[in-house]
Amino acid sequence: MFRRREPVPFAFLAEADRFRSNVTPPPRERASAGQIAGRWLLGLTIVAGLVGSLVLGMPALSTDTPAQHQQSQASQGR
Repeated sequence: MFRRREPVPFAFLAEADRFRSNVTPPPRERASAGQIAGRWLLGLTIVAGLVGSLVLGMPALSTDTPAQHQQSQASQGR
């Protein structure tokens, strides 16, 4: 069997890697001091929340509680 050589649809996509535009995008706007401070504050708030949840949650996750050795009054026969 022979293969027919047909033009590939959208052949311009194959040439896209060679295409260079002479139009430059506009420069990015610099963030203002308020925006930078807001980003820092948001980041610090998220980190503080994670650290706080670990600090408050660690006692609940510990397994060395003396509750295993305690007996209720009902089990003592009172």
